[in-house]
Amino acid sequence: MKITIIGTGYVGLVTGACFAEMGNDVTCVDNDRQKIRDLNDGIIPLYEPGLGRLITESFTKETLHFSTNLKNALTGAKVALIAVGTPQGEDGSADLKYVLEVAKEIGREISDYLVVVDKSTVPVGTADQVQSAIRDGLERRQVSIPFDVVSNPEFLKEGSAIHDFMKPDRVVVGTNSERALEIMKELYRPFTMNHERFIAMDVRSAEMTKYAANAMLATKISFMNEIAMICEKVGADVNQVRQGIGSDQRIGFRFIYPGIGFGGSCFPKDVRALIRTAEAQGMNPELIKAVVAINRNQRTHFINRILDHFSARGEGATLTKRKFAVWGLAFKPETDDMREAPSLTVIPALIERGAVIRTFDPHATKQARELYFKAVDGITYCQNKYEALEGADALLLLTEWKEFRSPDFTEIKKRLKTPVIFDGRNQYNREKLQELGFTYYQIGVAVTKDERQKMKD
Repeated sequence: MKITIIGTGYVGLVTGACFAEMGNDVTCVDNDRQKIRDLNDGIIPLYEPGLGRLITESFTKETLHFSTNLKNALTGAKVALIAVGTPQGEDGSADLKYVLEVAKEIGREISDYLVVVDKSTVPVGTADQVQSAIRDGLERRQVSIPFDVVSNPEFLKEGSAIHDFMKPDRVVVGTNSERALEIMKELYRPFTMNHERFIAMDVRSAEMTKYAANAMLATKISFMNEIAMICEKVGADVNQVRQGIGSDQRIGFRFIYPGIGFGGSCFPKDVRALIRTAEAQGMNPELIKAVVAINRNQRTHFINRILDHFSARGEGATLTKRKFAVWGLAFKPETDDMREAPSLTVIPALIERGAVIRTFDPHATKQARELYFKAVDGITYCQNKYEALEGADALLLLTEWKEFRSPDFTEIKKRLKTPVIFDGRNQYNREKLQELGFTYYQIGVAVTKDERQKMKD
């Protein structure tokens, strides 16, 4: 099947590469000429395990192409997937300007029946707007060409997107057209042959499914983080509580890990967009608002713990001349994505108070140096995790990369100025670190009186 994908960001490239892997003729289109030149030269603009290999193989087989010419890409195509960005607007809603610009261009260029797929995460009712934009383009041309607009939300996890696409939990397709539904079933058949994972529904329900899924997962994370805060106050250990509730099959262990909160391109933006959608209907989504507030508070709490530690040593809230080693800049492991990462809150807060930072991340350093912290002084980017520790007053773990999970704690202690670890991901064994002489902070575990006295000493 000939497929056109508009947008060469994370979703567009993963989708294009996976469809091409199954033998489809795929053209990814973008108006960024430099990005298209880079892709044609084999330069992949983002890190995702397995994506580079997949793109290279399909490009070599000539099943995957990159172009800036939408008209040529649409010629003979059965399906066009819109996978452009939907940035957050000032009021928290999803900004649809790029989606609707693409829809207008499709209306100006199509020459035969086409299934137009909303692959971008968009609010309920977007398909109607896309349909109107395409129809307007056709009317301006004074032509009548049939088309259908379908909602097909993506459920990819950064770091495992290829696996998620190739072996999906479900494929949700929203359409009222039998013709479009049959084409979408044909398109996804290679991915759903072993088990029936294809779920057809109406368009608005499909649009809502994506937001509801992300809001539910974010809710689990914030719920566990609020339990962690209660545990700290009452002297319980949230890690043990997690084991106790996760063993209940109705709850399970996934997404109930306490930590410094969620980030990335999906959860924060989608939850806020869902709040805005509800408010536009006159509702007050109290639970979903609480999810956002708790997530924000987790980062504030983490920063306050650092301040409290040094305040207990008689230094007040200043961190002047203090040096911190930061392990992890990306919002999660196996990606270079730093959008709404905890590091974007924690690092500036420390620098504002006079601290300097030594940091290491396996893949996100370039993003940090060239984009997010480009104008920020006081950050040294190190070549490995141990180099970042040199002379630091404490280690801060912000991203749970695999190489951070079982480090040499003797080496850590030797390189740190003082053996203090603030663990934002609850990765290490508390008792072991205390035996080694570390002051170790975890989310959801209270600091004992003995530990507070040790800080003062």
